[in-house]
Amino acid sequence: MDKHWDSYCTLSLVRFLAFPECGSGDGPIFETIAQIAADDFFSAVEITRINDPHVREQCARLIEQSHMQVAFGAQPIILGGKLNLNSLDGQVREQALETLKPYVVQAAEIGAGRFVVLSGADPGQADRAAAREVLMTSLCDLGAFAQRYGVAITLETFDRAIDKKALIGPADEAAALAAIVKADLPDFGLLYDMGHMPLLDESPLPALTTLKDYLVHAHVGNCVKVPGRAAYGDLHPRFGFPGGESDVPQLVEFLQALFEVGYLRENPPVGKRPWVGFEMRPQTGESSAAILANIKRTWREAWASLQCPA
Repeated sequence: MDKHWDSYCTLSLVRFLAFPECGSGDGPIFETIAQIAADDFFSAVEITRINDPHVREQCARLIEQSHMQVAFGAQPIILGGKLNLNSLDGQVREQALETLKPYVVQAAEIGAGRFVVLSGADPGQADRAAAREVLMTSLCDLGAFAQRYGVAITLETFDRAIDKKALIGPADEAAALAAIVKADLPDFGLLYDMGHMPLLDESPLPALTTLKDYLVHAHVGNCVKVPGRAAYGDLHPRFGFPGGESDVPQLVEFLQALFEVGYLRENPPVGKRPWVGFEMRPQTGESSAAILANIKRTWREAWASLQCPA
């Protein structure tokens, strides 16, 4: 590809995985966001909870000053708290909603336009349809609350059988759910993660073709699918990790599919460049600095290998 990626997309970094010491809402949050803000390779940052209101205010000012965009990822809150937006127990579902609502307010305070969630545990075939109905109700409830703060809800799809074992899930089921939710919540959308794709036994073009009408965010990354190998499951290892599923060729294939379905296209409207986010975590013995260097080198090599879209 001869033209720079800035003509096509906004590159974001999932900060709470690149710097996992900050995922709980404490730690060197301001310092790590400052490091990302000073690096113009990234035009957006994906954050999660920031427990200290003063630090939150500092980060909001810094993000605004550096002309970055920001999204809020509630995944660590949901997974860490075992929250379940599709629980068939109404009390459990309500607890999940009430736990998440203050973080929607945090997202608004930091300037985030989107609040990313995931579904709860898959209850199995017998209760799956009922759980989907409950999830749609939860998303609409949370979305109506978020709209009061100018925040839109995004649902990220996860694996169903290997690691997170979430209800949503396969691309066809995610698209069917999104079509219904979007009728009541027009700003709702889906996030599809390249690193979850092998765990779902999916491939880029078929999955993205199914999701294209609802896709508002894409992640690129890696996973390990073979049991017994280091970083097995959904642990977000770097590109080229031994035994992993993704490196430059797979990233090229994924990006090419994003172009083919129309998610990526040249010169989108001002302020509407689609997001492509890097979701990678240092594994044992690795550093955040090395992971960031891996991201940039892999992306540049993949981008140079892309065929120019028609």
